[in-house]
Amino acid sequence: MGLKRRRAGREASTKAPLEAPPVSTGPAPLLTIDALGRKCPIPIIMLAERIGEVPVGQVIAVQADDVAARTDVPAWCRMKSQDFVWEETLPCGWSFHIRRTY
Repeated sequence: MGLKRRRAGREASTKAPLEAPPVSTGPAPLLTIDALGRKCPIPIIMLAERIGEVPVGQVIAVQADDVAARTDVPAWCRMKSQDFVWEETLPCGWSFHIRRTY
């Protein structure tokens, strides 16, 4: 009987734990721009056109699946003195969170 308990315990411990859903590491965006399916430089152009719609200090998110956006969005933030808050991986693409500074 003791042998059965040990085996059951081993089998249970070898099962992979369930993955927790991703947890956001920043504030929720006030505005989300859907640039999925758009190629460079369209996600940046959409961000530049719409960042003025959120008040200073608030967060705007850009969803994009073009791999160039992973470098373009943070670079645009540095050039325009906006705060790149964080990047979230989506099922197909990424969500880039930017805090408006001026």
